[in-house]
Amino acid sequence: MEPCDGLSLKAVLFDRDGTLIRDVPYNGDPARVRPMPHAREVLERLRSRGIATGVVSNQSGLGRGLLTYGQVRAVNSRVEQLLGPFNVWEICPHSPEDGCCCRKPAPGLIHRACRRLGISPAEAAYVGDIGSDVEAAQAAGARGVMVPTPLTLPAEVEAAPEVAADLLSAVGLLLAAPSGRNIP
Repeated sequence: MEPCDGLSLKAVLFDRDGTLIRDVPYNGDPARVRPMPHAREVLERLRSRGIATGVVSNQSGLGRGLLTYGQVRAVNSRVEQLLGPFNVWEICPHSPEDGCCCRKPAPGLIHRACRRLGISPAEAAYVGDIGSDVEAAQAAGARGVMVPTPLTLPAEVEAAPEVAADLLSAVGLLLAAPSGRNIP
């Protein structure tokens, strides 16, 4: 593993929709899965360094009855076909109204992913495209990096402690720079 400014980065967790793949609301169709630019490249870069990768994703379509578990599994399988295998997947099936402790911005999904990987959240980073992703990382004690999309609210970008222009920049930041540096 490559050290990150004296600290060992052991895992990078990613949001699924809008971060690793194009966001298609309530997507249950694997044929509609389209990777974000450089997604496979950054994952291969991390894996080649022995850094675990994972996906942490809210899937409220399950709680709302808009998706089945089979559909979510099929989409996730397609993500792995296109981007390679992940060490861990953690999905929140609840709707926002359920008040669960796993749905981002709560830290539950990140905590579960880290436990399954056998690491502390301080040894992990989480990359996402919206404010609740960064808030979940902060609440869990992990490093959070935002990669905004056109749908990301300006206030969320402004509030994020670390922002990267794209996935390549985000992973470069995680591998080379101390926490707290913003990339325009």
